[in-house]
Amino acid sequence: MIRMPAEWEAHERTWMAFPPPNATFGDEDSPELAGARRVWARVANTVARYEPVTLVAGLGQAALARSFAGPGVDVVEVPLDDAWMRDIGPTFVHDHASPTGLAAVDWRFNGWGAQDWAAWDRDQDVARRVAGLAGQPVTGSALTAEGGGLHVDGEGTVLLTETVQLDPGRNPGWTKARAEAEVHARLGTTTAIWLPRGLTRDYGEFGTRGHVDLVAAFLRPGVVAVHRQADPAHPDHDVSKEIAEVLATSRDARGRRLEVVEIPAPAVLTADGEFVDYSYLNHYVANGVVVLGVFGDPNDAVAADLLRRAHPGRTVELVDARPIFARGGGIHCITQQQPAS
Repeated sequence: MIRMPAEWEAHERTWMAFPPPNATFGDEDSPELAGARRVWARVANTVARYEPVTLVAGLGQAALARSFAGPGVDVVEVPLDDAWMRDIGPTFVHDHASPTGLAAVDWRFNGWGAQDWAAWDRDQDVARRVAGLAGQPVTGSALTAEGGGLHVDGEGTVLLTETVQLDPGRNPGWTKARAEAEVHARLGTTTAIWLPRGLTRDYGEFGTRGHVDLVAAFLRPGVVAVHRQADPAHPDHDVSKEIAEVLATSRDARGRRLEVVEIPAPAVLTADGEFVDYSYLNHYVANGVVVLGVFGDPNDAVAADLLRRAHPGRTVELVDARPIFARGGGIHCITQQQPAS
């Protein structure tokens, strides 16, 4: 039997990647790259207070990664193109046929739909390399997908977005039924809830074309959080309303009508002349902690309180996520859990 555990279930460790010089972060001497490395290291150290963290660094960059991360984070070297471990790393599942009790799903990866700025010659092999370092067997998939494009409740339900799994740049010619069957086969899920799209900014440069982990996340079985943009001046006002309606009329794998918890977007609407995709949904749940990206915004406290109540017994740790979102993602995008066996 195969089952992808929910993120709030026990972890063995968290995997992350150290930002390399590239089109996303800038060259080796750029202040943007140095800033990204500092905030990635802050997330790593925050998580490491609660569970082990392994930071994957590119070849020849282990010493530099250790200088940023410090002694509380393990560092290993693996060839890298980028640093979004949620997407380039494996998706770990419980597998009763595995001698370790776990297996690592290796989705096909092609730079978020073969985007012209992306490179993936190295990243397409990261999932297998990480699985090897974790000592876990690998299950390959014919589906081009990323970890940020799915979210599970641990009881058979998975959230997907049509513009990701059915993206012609990822899976040309695939039908919804075929994509859904492949996801179920790899994750052990039985019910897929398809959302029509993601946030508006996610379709711009460095976007993923609709990852679900910016718009919705299970808080526990039967309860799902959704991004709510209340300001009609922002294009995500209509987007988030549609997504909330889809979720509120959906049933999970146990037949439950979903309870929807709306988490308000930050009050800020724009940055650098563009509408933002700042989202509190892109948080990370680890052993004893919720790592929440914040934005120096009045709604930071609102989101922290909602997540504190949703995850009783966990500490909510706040990290300024603006430097991460400036590069195209959030805290959930840079972390990947390895469940306990």
